[in-house]
Amino acid sequence: MDETATANDASQMDDTGSNNNVAEQQECHLCSCRRGEINRLLEENRRLKEELAQKRMDEDSFKDDDAKVKYYTGLPCLALLMGVLTQLLPCLPQTGRKLSPFQMLLSTLMRLRLNLPIQHIAYLFSVDRKTVSTTFRDTIGTMFRHLKPLVHWPERHCLHATMPHQFVEAFGNRVAVIVDCFEIRIERASNLKARAQTFSHYKHHHTLKYLIGITPRGSISFISQGWGGCVSDKHVTENSGLLNKLLPGDLVLADRGFDIRDSVGLVCAEVKIPAFTRGRSQLDAKDVEETRRIAHLRVHVERVIGCVRTKYTILNGIVPVSMVLPCQGEDMTFLDKIVTVCCALTNMCPSVVMKP
Repeated sequence: MDETATANDASQMDDTGSNNNVAEQQECHLCSCRRGEINRLLEENRRLKEELAQKRMDEDSFKDDDAKVKYYTGLPCLALLMGVLTQLLPCLPQTGRKLSPFQMLLSTLMRLRLNLPIQHIAYLFSVDRKTVSTTFRDTIGTMFRHLKPLVHWPERHCLHATMPHQFVEAFGNRVAVIVDCFEIRIERASNLKARAQTFSHYKHHHTLKYLIGITPRGSISFISQGWGGCVSDKHVTENSGLLNKLLPGDLVLADRGFDIRDSVGLVCAEVKIPAFTRGRSQLDAKDVEETRRIAHLRVHVERVIGCVRTKYTILNGIVPVSMVLPCQGEDMTFLDKIVTVCCALTNMCPSVVMKP
């Protein structure tokens, strides 16, 4: 009896031990499965965080990716973008926690660069339309105040010291500025007088016209306020303040529409424009040669205008009337500020005229 009981107890102990071993094996297998699942989830979490960071449109999403910086802002690298942010930071408007200062600058540059609709930007940054609209207007105002000095008329000795050899060969060191006008299309105003003042027969559209001046090396040294598209290039040049910057002996290169010899002569400067036939069947050899030299050098201003408009495509769209009304308490329009900011930003980039 005792032997039988002992045998049964031993058998039960063996069964218990066996069951425990099975349970332990099952538990170890379960732990292994769970550990693998945890590792998989951790890896997925890491990957999703990286994807989220790339879509968050913050500083981290642009690190080591200058191509992305250039695509969204027009600036060549993140270091330059952060330099602009540092300059503007103390004066940027407050948006609470909706947009960081970097995102405020970035969203503004994206609108300038890509001409994205306000609602599109609002979706990208997960904010409401009003926040984007207000941020854009306020940030442009801040950028205008701080970046406007980058559109700078250089001192004569600086021009002489940096004069490209093509200009020296053609006109010595006299060329101070190359000028041209470009037009930006705007919505048709409801006011009949405003319609008449802004209609451009050249563009067959309502426009604002801007006078731009560049140095021989290709930096933008002058940008006017906007004028109605019906105004002549000559009138804009004579009334925009550019002539006040000329010194005796300066030479201005311009196109045929800039017949400003008399007004430029009042400051003892000179303008060179391509020759007219003026009733003659053809130009003489001397005029042909000078016209060729002028055209060869004057084309640089067209390249700069093309660069600004390619870099910041908001200048190629049709601008709403609200942007061409005078800013409150100021004698310039919001579009004037946008154009100046775009020119200043372009001056921060490598020149399309003088290649490094």
